[in-house]
Amino acid sequence: MNRKRYEMIVTMVLIWLAIGLLAAAQPETDLEKALEAIEFRPIEDILETDLIVSHFASDGTATLPIETRIPVACTLVYGTTPEFGKLTLDQDMAGGTHTTHNPLLTDLEPETTYYYRVQGVDDAGTIYVSQTMTFTTPPQEESTVENLLSPELGAQILGVSSNWNRQPNDGSFGILNAFDGSPNTAWSSNGDGNDAWVEIQLAQRSRIQQVEFWTRSMSDGTAQIFEFTVTTDSGETYGPFTLPDPDQPYVFEVEFEAETLRFDVTDSSGGNVGAVEIAVYGEPVGE
Repeated sequence: MNRKRYEMIVTMVLIWLAIGLLAAAQPETDLEKALEAIEFRPIEDILETDLIVSHFASDGTATLPIETRIPVACTLVYGTTPEFGKLTLDQDMAGGTHTTHNPLLTDLEPETTYYYRVQGVDDAGTIYVSQTMTFTTPPQEESTVENLLSPELGAQILGVSSNWNRQPNDGSFGILNAFDGSPNTAWSSNGDGNDAWVEIQLAQRSRIQQVEFWTRSMSDGTAQIFEFTVTTDSGETYGPFTLPDPDQPYVFEVEFEAETLRFDVTDSSGGNVGAVEIAVYGEPVGE
């Protein structure tokens, strides 16, 4: 598919999205009037932040955090040529138009240049489009410390309070996202607030020396964990550990042995609390 044809298809997708929004607001608006009402404007007219791809992860994902002055539905097209080839939507669980956006880019190769363009449509049907830009992915990083909670190392989920919208553990907001090593995915509970918890069994009994936790949050201030505890299979509880903010993971020095660990939220801002990442570091007993 050549670039001109591809861009025509992308433009038509945006037009039909705009028409849908117009039709929802004005059920009697016919197709001709809807097309006449569509306006194209530079996306810079509504941006609060620069369009910079960030949070590159070893799983080949990255995000492009965007703040807009007005609510829009956001899409992003990208690829290794100016013809793009991939389209991603905003990952916000609420859907619809809003001002905080985090489109997720996937299947990225290390040390590769990508072309991308950001597009959005507001509730009035106005379409906002950026120029075509580029970013280059960093070299592949070699992991030197392994998370003992990783399913790839043999850890297993024994239970979880809930996953958002009753999704399975491997769903888009399922609990396995908290152990995948990526800052671009997260576990969200289904409104559990201070009752959120997860229990996981390690591949074998281990001596734990560090606990790492990165809370998720939502733009309305909910879903943020302020404190949590860790309980071992012997019944010993450690913490509560305090999480100052949702901007990064926090590491806590500990010293105990365990085969299973349960993480309990003890204080939060309520709602769909969860975690971007949960990790423990140490070594199996006997090694």
